[in-house]
Amino acid sequence: VLELLLGEQFSQCKALRCLRTLSPWALRAALATQPSFIDLPGVSSAGPLLSHCSVTTCLCPSGKPSAMASKSLFVIAIDFGTSFSGYCFSLASGASQIRQVLWGAEYGLMTPKTPTCILFNEKQEFIKFGYDAVMKYKSLPSSEAQKWYFFHNFKMNLYNRKVTSDMNLEASNGKKLPALKVFSESLRYMMEHALSNIESASFQKVCGCSDVTWVLTVPAIWNAAAKQFMRLAAKEAGLISDMLSEKLIIALEPEAASLWCKQLPREGFMVDCSDSEKFEDTPGIQYVVVDCGGGTIDITVHEIQENHHLKELHKASGGGWGGNTVDEHLIAFLKEIFGDDIWDEYVKSYPGELQEMMYNFNLQKYSTSREETYVRCYYNLTRLAECKKDLHHFFEKVDGAMWDNGTIIITYEKMKSFFAYSTEKIIDALKEILHKPDMSSVQYILLVGGFASSIILRDEIREAFSEKYHILCPLEAQIAIAKGAVLFGVNPQIIASRISARTYGIAVAQTFDPEIHDLWRLRISKSERYVYCDGIFEKLVGMEQSVNINEVACYTFYPLEPDQTEACFNFFCTEKENALYVDEEGMELLGSCTVPMPDTKLGKKRQLKLEIKFGLAEFKATGTDVTSKQSQTVMIDFLSM
Repeated sequence: VLELLLGEQFSQCKALRCLRTLSPWALRAALATQPSFIDLPGVSSAGPLLSHCSVTTCLCPSGKPSAMASKSLFVIAIDFGTSFSGYCFSLASGASQIRQVLWGAEYGLMTPKTPTCILFNEKQEFIKFGYDAVMKYKSLPSSEAQKWYFFHNFKMNLYNRKVTSDMNLEASNGKKLPALKVFSESLRYMMEHALSNIESASFQKVCGCSDVTWVLTVPAIWNAAAKQFMRLAAKEAGLISDMLSEKLIIALEPEAASLWCKQLPREGFMVDCSDSEKFEDTPGIQYVVVDCGGGTIDITVHEIQENHHLKELHKASGGGWGGNTVDEHLIAFLKEIFGDDIWDEYVKSYPGELQEMMYNFNLQKYSTSREETYVRCYYNLTRLAECKKDLHHFFEKVDGAMWDNGTIIITYEKMKSFFAYSTEKIIDALKEILHKPDMSSVQYILLVGGFASSIILRDEIREAFSEKYHILCPLEAQIAIAKGAVLFGVNPQIIASRISARTYGIAVAQTFDPEIHDLWRLRISKSERYVYCDGIFEKLVGMEQSVNINEVACYTFYPLEPDQTEACFNFFCTEKENALYVDEEGMELLGSCTVPMPDTKLGKKRQLKLEIKFGLAEFKATGTDVTSKQSQTVMIDFLSM
């Protein structure tokens, strides 16, 4: 059949001549598994497929700065955490004076961050955020609380799951709202609070988007879709006007913390030392940063370079072992004490009261003292329990806790057991990293994030590693990320390189080679009867490859069809070092971008240049049609898949 269709081209094509060696049965099997053997579906004037020109890749300096901070008046960094959120700001001309905000004064508190809680009324209208949301929600009658929408710990919905722009979040009472609305309204509140604060502090009116470079922190272990979702939420909130805006910089949380810690004098850490030497004054020094948040634990390894910039030595790792796991163990403990029926009724009927109980527990969870923990037992839980039996009887056989006049007293040893899951996971992850031969020069472990304030966590890490490593924690562990993010916003080039966590590539078509390619993948183009194999995985960046931040990778492609007017790139990733096809096991489709190629005069001889900045926290690509000289920067769409 192929000989009849292609005539002389069949005898001239080595790939096709090799088909003669196959038995009729093998050819029929190939045709049966691929009905469109001759017809190439989807290839027309807007055909999405490309033929890769070559495997060559050149690295060249990026011609554009990563941010426009120099053209802004202020840099505002928002540390949007799972349990607590806050922000810091400085003049864009320099970060010598970073200002922070203290929250909760009206409730007798002065904390550097506020709870990441948001409240909507029954009409789905935004009402309160932070401490205000907690206090308002707890004051609602039970009948009203069941109609409203209270969200907390909702950031964890973006971790380790498929993230889409239309996904929903479940409130504490089970009701649902679009995730984009919950995140964007939270960011809108932080934005308006920050702008109002700056205006009050500087007596300077901040006019619009052009006056501010925003920095938004995200966990390093998040996938690309989650990071892009935060950019979309920032756009919806009004921080930026479009998705490509360079007025918003996505910063990785452990990197931001590292930037803050490296310029601290030794007295800036919780250590018995008055040494004023800074990390950045010692080029070549290597250290691990453990960002201990409420939701996730992020671990990275950095080296200080001669110019004070940071070089990443190990790909970001970690997991969902943050401070919220302690809360989960407390709740399981209380449920065990009071029984499923009492506890489930309490959670369902008095969610506001439960939220206040957990908030007060959180303040003690981050304590620096090795003493008992006091959990106040609120009225409605007491009332429900007393309907069954005297409260003291619930605690008769409980190990590690006792009842005392409306308060549950938890021993320090029992409290440590609530931390065990998290601390064991962190220690195991650190051992796995530090036992690698190329980590032999690491001297320090830096603990940052709000969860790092806990003496229990710090004690466990010290016990496991203090013989070989110096364990340090900044005095302002909870705000270190936000302050470091300001430094990053002022000078994004301060991060010199990152390690690729996975192997990244795109789907391309190549000339069919029967010695390499599967027969059933053979395709023939509509024009010129070009014989090729599609679905080839073209590696762009390898796993654990060091990628310079200020460089861009350049690739050249050609169209498959002479009348093709656009090119669609599908991006994939895998944990394999090398892969041949994009449909292999373990291959994940990340997203896609489309680049126009309107001028078809040169047919298949047209070149399309693709430039990708791999070292950034987000994937950005610039496609240039060399023939028409049209260039377009695209944000690779990770949310539509």
